[in-house]
Amino acid sequence: MFVPSLDHIGPFARSVADLAAAYDALLGQDPADPAQARRDPAPVSGGLEAGIAGLRIARLGGHFARHGLPAAQGAADAVARGLDASATVELPDAAAARAAAFLITASEGANQHLDDLRTRAEDFEPLTQNRLLAGALLPAQWVIHAQRLRALFRDQAAALFADWDVLIAPATPTAATPIGQEMLEADGATVPLRPNMGVYTQPISCIGLPVLAVPVQNADGALPIGVQLIAAPWNETALFRAARHLEREGVCAAPVAPAFTG
Repeated sequence: MFVPSLDHIGPFARSVADLAAAYDALLGQDPADPAQARRDPAPVSGGLEAGIAGLRIARLGGHFARHGLPAAQGAADAVARGLDASATVELPDAAAARAAAFLITASEGANQHLDDLRTRAEDFEPLTQNRLLAGALLPAQWVIHAQRLRALFRDQAAALFADWDVLIAPATPTAATPIGQEMLEADGATVPLRPNMGVYTQPISCIGLPVLAVPVQNADGALPIGVQLIAAPWNETALFRAARHLEREGVCAAPVAPAFTG
């Protein structure tokens, strides 16, 4: 599926055009949202066929080139080739930003669900319950320090986007895993699966950058692997242009899965 995300979630679609239509439909002011930026809507559908001419595109290295299985890095390689992106750049504090994201989301998630944790904790799935309870016990100074680091990392990203329009990175270290799998082999080590599926996305969502995840069919298996296209705030048009180019060139696609006959 093609997926846009301003912070973790967004619509899924079989084509970039459908995704653009959904994105455009969501634009507009919501007077009931006090945190919404007051900006005029900027629809993306009209620019889908503009291609990538003039877009400055690079691949993220460093943190985003580690931890993954070969298929994930191979998918990012395919997208980089499809977008003629030969340069590799780094966000030097990405690993620290990921750690900050863990603390911030844990504390905010716990705050959101605190009343329910106090009155009906048994209704939460056990692993989620443990994570929320741990978030409720985080020291305030840890969370404040994480917020400071997030601000520093946001400034690093802004400086990078002075030179680049779209950045490429894997979305996950592997394709979707079987239900019940608890561990993952990555970087020559066995690590817990759940906290490591977001190793590449958490530093980006932590600072609210717009992302469009494109599916690359995985030669190692039946399931595709997502690759992030990342842009500066309010530059979603560049993401849709790049995604449409990849779709048109056959690099990325979201076909309907064949019916299960087992």
